[in-house]
Amino acid sequence: MIDISIIIVNYNVKEFLQNLLESIFKATQNFSTEIIVVDNASDDGSPEIIKKRFPQVILIENKENLGFGKANNQALKIAKGKFIVLINPDTIVKEDTFVKLVDFFNRTPLAGLVGCKILNPDGSLQLACRRSFPGPWTSFTKVFGLSALFPKSKLFAKYNLTYLDENQTYEVDAISGAFMMMRAEVYKKIGGFDPAFFMYGEDLDFCYRTQQAGFKVFYFHETEVIHFKGESTKRSKIDETKIFYDAMHLFVKKHLSSSFLVGVILQFAIILRKIVAFASVYRLVLLAVLFDFLFFTGAIILAEQIYKSEHWLGFPDFVKPWIYILPAILQVVISASFGAYRKNSISVLKSWLSLLFGLIILSALTFFLKQFAFSRAVVLITYLMLFVAYPFWRIIYKFITRQGLGEGAESVKTLIVGTGNKATELAAKLKSDFRSINNVLGLISPDMRQLGEEINGFKVIGSVENIEKIISSYKVDKVIFSAQDMSFEKMFKVVSMCQDENVDFLVSGSEVDYLVGKSMAGKIDDVPLLKVFYNISAPTHKFIKRIFDLIFSSVILLLLYPLVYFIRKVSGSNSDFVKFVLGTPKVFSGKKSFVGPKSKSYYEELYLGKPGLTGLWYLENVEDEPEAIKLDLYYAKNQNLWLDLEILGRTFGKMFYSKEKK
Repeated sequence: MIDISIIIVNYNVKEFLQNLLESIFKATQNFSTEIIVVDNASDDGSPEIIKKRFPQVILIENKENLGFGKANNQALKIAKGKFIVLINPDTIVKEDTFVKLVDFFNRTPLAGLVGCKILNPDGSLQLACRRSFPGPWTSFTKVFGLSALFPKSKLFAKYNLTYLDENQTYEVDAISGAFMMMRAEVYKKIGGFDPAFFMYGEDLDFCYRTQQAGFKVFYFHETEVIHFKGESTKRSKIDETKIFYDAMHLFVKKHLSSSFLVGVILQFAIILRKIVAFASVYRLVLLAVLFDFLFFTGAIILAEQIYKSEHWLGFPDFVKPWIYILPAILQVVISASFGAYRKNSISVLKSWLSLLFGLIILSALTFFLKQFAFSRAVVLITYLMLFVAYPFWRIIYKFITRQGLGEGAESVKTLIVGTGNKATELAAKLKSDFRSINNVLGLISPDMRQLGEEINGFKVIGSVENIEKIISSYKVDKVIFSAQDMSFEKMFKVVSMCQDENVDFLVSGSEVDYLVGKSMAGKIDDVPLLKVFYNISAPTHKFIKRIFDLIFSSVILLLLYPLVYFIRKVSGSNSDFVKFVLGTPKVFSGKKSFVGPKSKSYYEELYLGKPGLTGLWYLENVEDEPEAIKLDLYYAKNQNLWLDLEILGRTFGKMFYSKEKK
């Protein structure tokens, strides 16, 4: 009979898996052992490595990622060992791990499931290796940070049991799925993992059912494994935080009472985690918005006091405090539209331009809304103060914190997409360029096969598949594609996938097409960098386009629409010009724009703008959808007010020229 069956579920961590297998061979020399690797559709070459280097390993190749529980169940069905070990691929075991655990099982007849001490790479204890079940109070103390504030309190630190000595062995509610060893009888009695758990939570569920079946679960301190936590999830696109709390909710709903209360707590935890993550990435943006808002409201209040006199007694009470708040909010929106708020820089010039535009808008509003036009002098005084205050606090902030200084003054976290010679040459030049401090984090490969490799001194840290997660995790500022390593179709997909990540995308190389445009952004020696940017998505362009649509559609609705509508009813005319005018209400309502794509606002996930009454597709008489999409992409890339005006002018010329010809 086989002593130990070792089951490993792998997903895109071939370098870790190889290290683990080597450590397992050393640790199982005194046992008859079978090793079963279930590969969850890795594309990093893991199956090929197993077949070539470890032919003695039983390999199950899945065509899709089935998750942790289902994949383990596949191996559990064929396991023949007296003891069964479930272990993550991103771990390493000690030479004595299995010897000591088998001895513990032999000395402890009631032990059905045992986990050992699990260490982080820095030697600290991984808290998940001994836990309690997430009941209402336990979940509350975990989510609201009480367990972290009072780690030695039995009342508050129950979830991770941090009040217990890690160098003692004791019975616990649950152990970590990263490493668990069981008697084969446990599996025979309770079955495998619940497939309802995709990842996380299935180990809690398994531990709970083990105890319900009459076995005990132990934390064993006399041996340890090292766990490089989260390597598989780093290389996937999954939202592990949401999946973790969803799994906790599922566990509570399945096994514990008061599931509604715990469900509310866990859903709150998901929202809180996302808010914290957002605030961490955009802290400079949030700080700038707050300061601008406070300076604006303060400036209005001060301007009111300065201009007060016996002829003007100040703002009436019925408009307070909104007279101070709403203009400040409007200015923040305008500043955002001008790109004054970015996650890694605060621009003095853009804040000035936004103030100038804000002064024009607010002055215009006081002209049209005369009931609120209390004093244009206050508006002027307010903006005169702000023209000093906005750049002043930004300059002071830069000197104090050395943050937000832009690419020329602080490290720009950069990824190079590509692994060929041109990509590594570009990385080297960026690293040595004296004009900007580029922190080249690593290379992104077209697929997972090169993950972990070092190429000409630069490590491959991700693939195109999980680049969005890499950008988010490393807080990347700039992504540069090597045109020699990747097709423009793939570049386009990456830009579409990551267009909400607030990252600058550029392309190196001389051969580009309309997808990335021709606008030069910079040069590193002889390597040109071309900006990958779609104007239609820029807040400033959106704002100006919407204002133009509102103004022009208002004019047409007042002057032309009634007449054209009457002519259409009388004559039945359905000319292009009639269709254009009668489509104006949709422009006014925001459903369409005067100029835009032919029919769809999105190509895959890339925003192309609102459908237009006209566009390049109309000027070129394009009926074929692929050709129309090409023109729409070109328009989205290059959109600006002047291009819209040019297209409108040519549209009217075509309408009337065609009519004359007929």
